[in-house]
Amino acid sequence: MTSNRCFARADLESLLRARQLDRTLTTSLPAIDPRDESALAPSGISALDARLGGGFPRGQLSELVGSRSSGRTSLLLHTLAAATARGELVAVVDALDMLDVESAATAGVDLARLLWIRGHAVTNPGMCRDLNQRALEQAIRAFTLVLQAGNFGLVVFDAAEVPADAVRRLPFTTWLRLQRMVEGSQTACVLVGSEPMARSSAGLTLRLGVGAGIRGSGSGIGDSGSGIRFQKCLFDGLSVEARVIRARAREQEDVRVHLSTTCA
Repeated sequence: MTSNRCFARADLESLLRARQLDRTLTTSLPAIDPRDESALAPSGISALDARLGGGFPRGQLSELVGSRSSGRTSLLLHTLAAATARGELVAVVDALDMLDVESAATAGVDLARLLWIRGHAVTNPGMCRDLNQRALEQAIRAFTLVLQAGNFGLVVFDAAEVPADAVRRLPFTTWLRLQRMVEGSQTACVLVGSEPMARSSAGLTLRLGVGAGIRGSGSGIGDSGSGIRFQKCLFDGLSVEARVIRARAREQEDVRVHLSTTCA
């Protein structure tokens, strides 16, 4: 019986290697040099990059997750700005057409190096719920074309405000196919959402919350008022906590870092 199991496992591993599906949670990965820009895409925020092990891993699907006003857009724009400052081309597939170009420019994004693909999903489709599904599928197709084109240092799929049920109705094989496309490339691929969608085994999830309100592995936010800063009568910014979650650990499996945003 033991001998048969060994042969069966060897056959399975051989098949996985033949189909390039052998990078699973049980596969050991070499350590990534945090100074190697060919392996990592730094966010440009030194405190966060230190916790990320240098930045978002290239050739992997990673996630940036948070509720509205959690700081996810600020972090996304900062990461895009850092990439364009390194001379990289970046692309944003904006499923809901919500990117504010003026804010991106103010954050330091070089718009000449940005490909912005605008979607048209609707937040309140009424009786025509299929509108969101079709729009999301079109955004996925655009995302696929960008990955196939290559030459991008950072590619973002922003579905942060797309209704959760539309995202959940996507076949899981969608994410497996996208991971196969990005693997081995120099592209850092980041999915932005209000809740986790998918990540590759060597990718990471960065969950953002206001203040110190991220608890356990859930998405609940605690006393958001404690994270909002005012100076006299003017809004000054947010105190944001970023929780880094890895499918498999390199240095630390689950770490947190506190960040602050300012109101320009």
